[in-house]
Amino acid sequence: MTTEERGLTDEQLVGMYRGMHRVRTFEMKAADEFAKGVMPGFVHLSVGQEAIAVGTVSGLRGDDFVSPTHRGHGCLIIKGMPMRAMFAEMLGRKTGVCGGKGCSFHMGNLSLGIYEINGILGSSSPIAVGSAFAMKKMGTDQVHLAYFGDGQSNLGSIHEAMNFAAIHKLPVVFICENNQFGISMRQSDAQAIEDIADRSVAYGFPGVSVDGNDVIAVHEVTQEAIKRARAGEGPTLIECKTYRWRGHFEGDPTPYRTDEEVAAWMEKCPIKRLRERLISLDILSEEQAEQIAEEVKQEVDEAYQQAWDDPMPAPEDALVLGY
Repeated sequence: MTTEERGLTDEQLVGMYRGMHRVRTFEMKAADEFAKGVMPGFVHLSVGQEAIAVGTVSGLRGDDFVSPTHRGHGCLIIKGMPMRAMFAEMLGRKTGVCGGKGCSFHMGNLSLGIYEINGILGSSSPIAVGSAFAMKKMGTDQVHLAYFGDGQSNLGSIHEAMNFAAIHKLPVVFICENNQFGISMRQSDAQAIEDIADRSVAYGFPGVSVDGNDVIAVHEVTQEAIKRARAGEGPTLIECKTYRWRGHFEGDPTPYRTDEEVAAWMEKCPIKRLRERLISLDILSEEQAEQIAEEVKQEVDEAYQQAWDDPMPAPEDALVLGY
């Protein structure tokens, strides 16, 4: 299937390539700085999973909403959150997304359509369903994307959310980022099914498994789900099969997998795959692809330096609510 048949222009495809680079470069910068001990709290990265954030969020409108997982930097960046404000939050600066109070784990901004990340696993789906219920009551055609991992898919809160969304035909799209591990447990050791998307049958709405490293395929299935939700036809479950290159958290020694396995998945890099495809279609040249990477690196480095130079909160800022 050609890219034209999938409704994507050359400009949109190049934007996706740039978007994945922005997410990857931001997170690798965060990894390097966290290793220096300058970032408080924990950092959970989605390196290797960038096609999911870009493929799903890029098809949303400005007034749509997302509920990211704890591994949600990419979702925030593509939805429009400034990287300077994100770095400032991770560094505990006053100019951070949440005033330096939330660190990496609790960033959000409702004015951008981003519900805050939180550390309660499985909570993104009930939050999204509540939001989608309000949308339906108000008669808007907004959509809410709810993200969760393969490990979280076993939690009761996820099933309750899906059941409620099905009954009321709510405009929510459930997106399972299946990166093969729930912390350190393989999906095959935690579930007797191969495709998590199969569970949608029990609730009476569509489910689809997609190659989570193919940003065009992810975009295509998400657009279909969004269209269905806007039309009042209810939810969809999308399972994006991918792999996280880093540990569950920065500092995780990952004794539960082999170097060979990681290397094999790195060969399936979503950025590399799109780059090769765009070059083969004469949408990008090698030089243009390299230029984008350099431009993004400069953007990220500048955002980090600006955040680093920002002031720390004053003691009285601890009493200030909101962001």
